[in-house]
Amino acid sequence: MAIGELATTPPIGPGWLVARIGERTARGVASTVSGLIRDGQVPPGTRLPTVRALAAELSVSPTTIAEAWSQLRTAGLIGTGRRRGTIVLEPPAAPAPGGVFSGWPAVDLEHGLPDPVLLPPLEDAVAAGVRTERPGGHDVLTARLRSAVRSDWPFPAESWTIAAGGHDGMLLACQAVARPGDTVALETPTAPWLLDLLRNSRIHVVGVPCDDDGPQPAALAAVLATHRPVAFIYQTRAQIPLGHSVPPQRIADLAAVLSEEDLAVIEDDDLGPLATAPPVSLGAHLPGRVLHVRSYCTAFGPELRSCVLGGPATLIDQVRRHRGPGWSSRILQNAQAFLLTDPGTAVLLHRAAHRYAQRRTALSDALREQGIPAFGRDGLGLWIPVAEESRTLIALAAKGISAGEGRRCYPASGPPHLRVATGQLPDDPALVADLARMIGRAVHRGRISSVE
Repeated sequence: MAIGELATTPPIGPGWLVARIGERTARGVASTVSGLIRDGQVPPGTRLPTVRALAAELSVSPTTIAEAWSQLRTAGLIGTGRRRGTIVLEPPAAPAPGGVFSGWPAVDLEHGLPDPVLLPPLEDAVAAGVRTERPGGHDVLTARLRSAVRSDWPFPAESWTIAAGGHDGMLLACQAVARPGDTVALETPTAPWLLDLLRNSRIHVVGVPCDDDGPQPAALAAVLATHRPVAFIYQTRAQIPLGHSVPPQRIADLAAVLSEEDLAVIEDDDLGPLATAPPVSLGAHLPGRVLHVRSYCTAFGPELRSCVLGGPATLIDQVRRHRGPGWSSRILQNAQAFLLTDPGTAVLLHRAAHRYAQRRTALSDALREQGIPAFGRDGLGLWIPVAEESRTLIALAAKGISAGEGRRCYPASGPPHLRVATGQLPDDPALVADLARMIGRAVHRGRISSVE
């Protein structure tokens, strides 16, 4: 739509924009304003501040704002009229994350990877990390990172350590509480990579069924009585693959069951600050027994390799022994601390979580129109029941779509499902509707095959 066809809305002041801009570079300004336009917070027809006014408010050079405006103009998000100034345009549909839609094989629909476009910039974070203190002791975690994570840790942790990403953190946690041949109780269905991790460590798994609120207390009690596991492992928020977050009442009910036994608890908070539910933990109910593992890789990207473990000193010491003499860069730790405490990054994370929710909901709604239920209240995926799993996956593969296998989420066997990742879905409703139709046809073919 041309500038002259837009009904101009009241202009926004530079102060309003400054309060929402984190990184004060051309890229950071362009990224923030682009997100505000695409999210509808700055509607078409809005007159933006002048280059000089915004530059003065941000304490940057006019060249920085001019470059940001140039990037937005290239993206088709703003236009400049002779008398009307810089005006927001109707945003074009974004066919795919980060660029032109090049077909479903190029979109992650299986693993639940984050969208690179929604990751916060790292320039200022790494610069802050470089200004790190010299090691003054044997602490693995830097003081800055410990202070940053402690602010919303769900219980008072006695000790802390760090790992090279969420998978590494969970591996170390599991090895700290269970030896080869031991048995652990694990919520089911669960993340396939977590099952693979336990199997590769030769740790036996007994499933604890989940409902919409998480692991079922009665089922956990039965497993504890029958199998005598050495640990209980579950996900606290945005559970993979079901998408639920455990509410406080369920936490209390699980704590009542676990209080009768003396076993360790490992909590996986894989989505970290992108989760929409507040942090929860059994740690406040079971002091000295809970090891909480929080990954920041989905929120900040894999470059920082960021995962923090907090809990009782005895368990953290076990983690450190299994980790060995490895070194975690203090520069990268303090870069992560910067991201956790930077107001601008908090805005970007909130916006990213909103975009992920929109994509997940868009596919869920489109599937519902095809008569297919899909489950996932949070996270980067949907859990879709099907009649016949293998034939449905084969039908999708014929269209270049690689979805996840539901059977990989169970230690033994379970009802057939698909796992469809939604984090990198295109924002174009027509493309999402097309994907839903292809899934619908594949599910229908699998249903017919199962009847035959």
